[in-house]
Amino acid sequence: MENFKFILFSIFILLLLGGTGYWAFSTMESGSTHVFNQTKKKLEQENKALVDEISILKNEISLLKTEKEETPTIKEEPIAPVQKVETKTEPQVKTTVLKYQSLINELQKLVDGNIYLKNKSQGVAVGTIQKFLNIYNNTSNRVDNDYGVSTVTAVKNFQKAQGLTVDGGTGPSTYKKMIIWLKTK
Repeated sequence: MENFKFILFSIFILLLLGGTGYWAFSTMESGSTHVFNQTKKKLEQENKALVDEISILKNEISLLKTEKEETPTIKEEPIAPVQKVETKTEPQVKTTVLKYQSLINELQKLVDGNIYLKNKSQGVAVGTIQKFLNIYNNTSNRVDNDYGVSTVTAVKNFQKAQGLTVDGGTGPSTYKKMIIWLKTK
C-alpha cells in the first residue's frame, strides 16, 4: 500500500513538473518580441493619456463656447479698405531626397526605439540591418530576418571600419554610423 501511494505521488509530481515545464517553454518569447511588446504597452499608455487629454480639451472648448455665447456682442465698425503692397517672395528651398532614404528612416526607427540586436535575433529589424550590409558590402546576400553568423561577421567588419566597439551586436551607436554612411552615398 505504501508503494502504491508513493507511485501515485511520484506520478502526480512528474505531471506537475511536466505541466510547469510545458507552460514555461510555451510562454517564452524572443528578445525582439519582448521589445515589441514593451513598446506596444508604452504606446498604449501614451494613447490613453492622449485620449484623456483630448477629452479634457473638448470640455474646455465647450466651456469657452458657452462663455462666448453669454458675452454681449460688440457692434463692429466698418474696416477701411486694405491697400495692396507688393512683397518679394523668397526662393523656395529645394529638399533633397537621399537615395537610401527609406532605409535611413528604418534605421532611425531602430535608434528611436533603442533596439539592440545580436546573434540569434529575428525579425524585420534584422532584415533592415541585412539590407544595409548588402549595400555597404556591395553584395546581394539573402535578407532572411535571421541574425546569424554571417550577419555577425559583416556587422563586426562594419564596426571595425567605423571605429566602433567590435562585438557583432547592433545598437543605437551602430545604427547612427550606418545612417551617416548612407547619407554620404
